[in-house]
Amino acid sequence: MYLAWSLFIVYLLGTSYLGYLGYKKTEGFSSFAIGKGDLSPFVVGVTLAASTASAATFIINPGFVYVDGLSAWINMVFGTFSGIMFMLIILSFKFRRIGEKMKALTVPDWIGKRYNSKGFSLYFAVINLLSFAFVVLLVGGISIVMQKLLGVNNSTALIITLVFVTGYVFFGGTYAHVYTNMLQGVLMIIVTLVILWSGFELMMKSADPGFIQQIYNENPNLLAWINKEGELFNDFFSIYITGFFIGAAVVSQPHILTKALYVKTDKAVKKYLWIFSVILFLFLLLATVGFFAHVSVPAEKLIDDSTGKFRQDLVMIVYLVTNFPDWVFTLISIVLLAAAMSTLDGLLVGISTITANDLVLNVIDRFTKKEMTEEQKMKIAFNASHIVLVIIAILVFWVNINPPKLLGIYGQVGVYGMVLAALPPLLIGILFKSSPIKLVWIASVITISIHFVLYFYGNELFPDSGFTFANPAVTATLAILITVLPTLIIAWISNKKSKSIINE
Repeated sequence: MYLAWSLFIVYLLGTSYLGYLGYKKTEGFSSFAIGKGDLSPFVVGVTLAASTASAATFIINPGFVYVDGLSAWINMVFGTFSGIMFMLIILSFKFRRIGEKMKALTVPDWIGKRYNSKGFSLYFAVINLLSFAFVVLLVGGISIVMQKLLGVNNSTALIITLVFVTGYVFFGGTYAHVYTNMLQGVLMIIVTLVILWSGFELMMKSADPGFIQQIYNENPNLLAWINKEGELFNDFFSIYITGFFIGAAVVSQPHILTKALYVKTDKAVKKYLWIFSVILFLFLLLATVGFFAHVSVPAEKLIDDSTGKFRQDLVMIVYLVTNFPDWVFTLISIVLLAAAMSTLDGLLVGISTITANDLVLNVIDRFTKKEMTEEQKMKIAFNASHIVLVIIAILVFWVNINPPKLLGIYGQVGVYGMVLAALPPLLIGILFKSSPIKLVWIASVITISIHFVLYFYGNELFPDSGFTFANPAVTATLAILITVLPTLIIAWISNKKSKSIINE
């Protein structure tokens, strides 16, 4: 325990120093939100990978693979990776170009200016509040690790996490996010290689029966291309279709897409995407720990002592405890905390800047007759963003005192709703020169509505559909197929008739 606290304090001090450097670079709301465009592609690439791969990648996803086997692995590794890269390549370059021309600071700001509608920007600022569910997921994941590592209770772990991360974001904004993510990203790469190597050694040391045979003997469905007995990944659609579409959709998250505004040229975007792709794929391979645990972790160790029930979100932690010496487990656990914090700080920057710039300022514009200068608006937004950070921290603490049963699912439902609403306006705004704003409004509202209706009431409305509505990836993908794709076709036809498709 002494080693754990010592290393954790060193990590806190190092990260705090980087946060201080970020504070020195922050000169106002614009630099707080997206920096000054002076970040290198390498730094942005590592930062993007670190903030994309979070508590879910390092802590939660191995549990899904443990339960559903190969079907979950295919979905979470190859499906997610291909979808993310496909959408990033489509969106990033023009998002940066258009955003630079319009001086956009956030995704809702970009959308509002692209469609010349403050109402649209306000709508997405409200929708963005759904990312609160993802913040709850991340903080809950951090608490799980911290309790095991430092021997503290849930409340103490939550207070340490929220005060620390909110604190350095409060002062340093985007620069604090980027500088700390650079450190966290490098640590995450090293630990990922160590964990994967341990699994490789486990596979090589398995004699008779071999590694694959041991898993097959436990449950043949774990190695089936379609695990029909799986809880969430049990048919072709939930395994092979949803992974790609969800990977593509999550790119719409503010803390991912706005990285394109951190640099000044398309060449820089291309460079950071290459760096990001290699590191992200490495991180996603950590889902394989779900297989490693079947061979090396006794099933009874995954039972929660307080409830007597199976806890799939303990798979990664218990695997580390079982297969590594205490001091190595301690080092790795510190990095797992860093992994979750690297996404948490990006989300906090995003949700605070969006709420301040696109919600607070829009509301002030609508309900006050007093004319304000741009400088006055930025000052109000800057102050509001800090107040929002404090409010978020308090609310997240309150929810995580009694956390939802499946943190991974809770976070997915909310964040998928947010990205689904943003997907139609982003795609149409980038792919086409013009499109009726009513079309995009309707598509956005219908897409998010389908997702939530199917998730909460799908089994009642369509009991014989065969779809796994308990999996939010399934409901989100259905929403994309039903709404987003037809909307793109309508927009293409509309632009083709007017001969106004962008040829940039």
